[in-house]
Amino acid sequence: MYKFIKFILIIIIVCFFTHPNAFANEEKIKIGLLVPLSGEYKELGQLIIKSTRMALNDIGTDKIEIYPKDTNLDPNKTLQSAIELKNEGVQIFIGPIFFKSLTYLDEVQDVVFLSLTNKTENLPKNVISSGVNSTSQLNAIKKFIESNEIKKTIFLTPDVDYKDEVKKAIKVSKIKIYKHYIYDTEPTKLTKQIEEITNYKIRKQNLADEIYRVENSDLPDKEKQLEKLKKRYTIGNVKFDSIIISDFDESLKSVITSLLYTDVSPRKKFFITFNQWFDKSLFQEGSIQPLYYPSINKKNLDNFNDKFIKEYNEKPNHLSLLSYDLLGLIYYLSLKSDLSNINDMFKKKNSFKGKIGIFDVKDNKINHRLNFYKVDKGKIKEIF
Repeated sequence: MYKFIKFILIIIIVCFFTHPNAFANEEKIKIGLLVPLSGEYKELGQLIIKSTRMALNDIGTDKIEIYPKDTNLDPNKTLQSAIELKNEGVQIFIGPIFFKSLTYLDEVQDVVFLSLTNKTENLPKNVISSGVNSTSQLNAIKKFIESNEIKKTIFLTPDVDYKDEVKKAIKVSKIKIYKHYIYDTEPTKLTKQIEEITNYKIRKQNLADEIYRVENSDLPDKEKQLEKLKKRYTIGNVKFDSIIISDFDESLKSVITSLLYTDVSPRKKFFITFNQWFDKSLFQEGSIQPLYYPSINKKNLDNFNDKFIKEYNEKPNHLSLLSYDLLGLIYYLSLKSDLSNINDMFKKKNSFKGKIGIFDVKDNKINHRLNFYKVDKGKIKEIF
């Protein structure tokens, strides 16, 4: 018996000196939070800090420590803050928010940045885009198009900096489109392009020709036909069943207004757009409805907003919800992976259900499984 006890003690002593942390508390997860704490967007930075604190309370663990640092929307300041936090033992970061701040982060080795940007092109190798990207949105749109057996879809993208993101997403999602048009956002040029896309002048001339034909005919119901024709704007159909417009805010409304001008109505064709974050101004524009778009889970967003307002007496930004979920995602992955292999944490295939919806993680990429919504008659309805 004595020999057996002695043998066990020797094993314990060997294990202790071989693995000195084996009997200590679990290693803390140090998470850097790179957000603007000064400058134009400092209020946004504070909202994100509050949302991560709320997430920390909801997770209910003492294993995580949060280290906020200022970026001031300056790439140099962002780099300096990242280096300082790395020197304090931080290996994983939430942030920065904006693409501009990512410029020099590839100089910080052996760490991972979960940026809140939705851009996926030209990222440093150690940066993972966690925003709701174009591929995630087109995956949801593709599902809607296929389930409704829509045969011919055109794609309209403004001539702005994210057009290459959209082109890449079309390829990655493998969504079938008839034609992809890049349009000028200047109103006069936009209207002219929409006229060409919809064959407006030909359809307008078709109407004029038909009115002339009926006027010069001996039809018994000539007056009745003329009355009907004069209530119309064009004759002839367009060569598509649905339109995807990758635009936002007033620019999106300008595109739809131009389509309405060319006698293309959302009552006759599917008008689909990108994630509008439940923009209430779209509910008030009856002429542009029904309008369809992918987005995060609205019920979860509303519940999060209510909880945040109750906790802090102010309304959060949608990035607050994203940062809340990212903290949960990091904790979830830390339970499945060794933090010493930080570069491998986001390579393995994993799915995580957060407030924003389901995150799919693989090959250092994060995509979102989005819901799909219809705005019609001033109300919003969840399609899936």
